[in-house]
Amino acid sequence: MAKVELKQPIVEAIAEEIKDAQSVVLVDYRGLTVAQDTELRKQLREAGVVYKVYKNTMMKRAFEGTEFAGLENCLEGPSAIAISKDDATAPARIICNFAKDAPALELKGGVVEGTVYDIAGLTELSKIPSREVLLSRLLGSMQSPIANFARVIKQIAEKDGGAAPAEAAAEETAEAPAAE
Repeated sequence: MAKVELKQPIVEAIAEEIKDAQSVVLVDYRGLTVAQDTELRKQLREAGVVYKVYKNTMMKRAFEGTEFAGLENCLEGPSAIAISKDDATAPARIICNFAKDAPALELKGGVVEGTVYDIAGLTELSKIPSREVLLSRLLGSMQSPIANFARVIKQIAEKDGGAAPAEAAAEETAEAPAAE
């Protein structure tokens, strides 16, 4: 069996992984301890990010003709790939955050929503909160005025509440004789 035949399924697997990806980030993982690597993999997995180590030649072949072809120049030395199909900023955010405590982990480059980013660009992207955090902030900002409005209405009702039943009773007795 030829070497190409053995490699083709791996290239196809990578191509399938990146097919609908919102983002792909390449890292150099040399120097990470086993414990650090395990923890990084755990954090990425919990965020729904696929993290694998492939040979650079396999990734180059899988990237050919895709929006990820721009990463070809990043494929030098040992490379791991982090792929997210849901949260475009998750791989960069988790890896940059993790690298603060594990300086051996180095970003190489990435593609986020079709745009190729260098290390500086990925670092900036990593500062963008997750979609869930942004949505909760949006909802919080929308609820705040509504909650304030409801609080004011409640205070008005409580303040006028004592007078309102007396006025309503006076109106009913005033109307009752007229209805007869």
